[in-house]
Amino acid sequence: MAAKPLRVLSIFGTRPEAVKMAPVVKRLAATPGVRAQVCVTAQHRQMLDQVLDLFAIEPDYDLDLMRHDQSLAQLTAAVFRELDPVLEAARPHWVLIQGDTTTVMAAALLAYYHRIRVGHVEAGLRTGDKWQPFPEEINRRVAGAVADLHFAPTEWARGNLLREGVPGERVRVTGNPVIDALQMVVRRPYDLSAGPLKGVDPQQRVILITAHRRENFGRPLENIFRALRALAERYPEAVLVYPVHLNPNVHGPAHRLLGEVPNIRLIAPLDYLPMVHLMARAHLVLTDSGGLQEEAPALGTPVLVMREVTERPEAIEAGTARLVGTDSERIVAEASKLMDDPQEHARMARAVNPFGDGHAAERIVAALLEADA
Repeated sequence: MAAKPLRVLSIFGTRPEAVKMAPVVKRLAATPGVRAQVCVTAQHRQMLDQVLDLFAIEPDYDLDLMRHDQSLAQLTAAVFRELDPVLEAARPHWVLIQGDTTTVMAAALLAYYHRIRVGHVEAGLRTGDKWQPFPEEINRRVAGAVADLHFAPTEWARGNLLREGVPGERVRVTGNPVIDALQMVVRRPYDLSAGPLKGVDPQQRVILITAHRRENFGRPLENIFRALRALAERYPEAVLVYPVHLNPNVHGPAHRLLGEVPNIRLIAPLDYLPMVHLMARAHLVLTDSGGLQEEAPALGTPVLVMREVTERPEAIEAGTARLVGTDSERIVAEASKLMDDPQEHARMARAVNPFGDGHAAERIVAALLEADA
């Protein structure tokens, strides 16, 4: 009698989760003896859908939970309510979650309630400050408390888990599957001259910006925007491209403070394919995002992190990223170094990315099979 297939349910809800889980989902689907299913909460609807299309992933369950301006409490309650019957119906041997979103936290707890084993992809990231990033730091700690297998992207992340008392045999250092995804996507052709950079001189330097973190809402975000205005004035020959998050706490101030600056382009959020090619084309990236600290260095693009703390200190130690906070003068000073000094730029651009070799998905699937052997 043939052995029953290993049932694995991957659950995610935002674009960053989808990007990082896509290589794992594809690997699971291609692995004999595995029945792979996908549940999306659609915590982010439009941004999630374009990643599903890009990687040709069709969810088995789509909870469609995105609502305009819903609170964290409302979203969490919706995940609990709608995901519970999915776990009853699917009865997986493993639930796979990625990162530190509200979807991750709620899915981890629900899997625990159902006595389903949990694998946590990108496990072990910590800042040590429960308010930064908010609410992600607590989300990933909750997931870490529940997980049965922890897929740490680096040795540093593994060390965090061991210090918290996680047994070493339950931690695997796999690299981050975002590098797998990046390598898959950057090979696809895309004509930037007809996209967000239409009309930009090919010789013109591009500064790519993303800024949307909740803990930066208000004065910190306004300080960031003042820095962008100052950079645009200092380097009129450059173009600053800012895909603006749709959250009104970001969208309103961005257009109010930056909308009239000639060489700042405020554009709609980009699909992942053009975003990857824009990162590769950029002279530098200014971001408060987490994922870009991993992705841009893999493309040889220096990153300045506009946050007070980072859960990815490996990038800082490797020299691929630099923590600059949200003080306007410091952002301008650090960005100016990379604009004015070719050797300083080259040192960051050539530093070795510590986040993986593009084979994380293989290691994650192999670990699941080994645990179930």
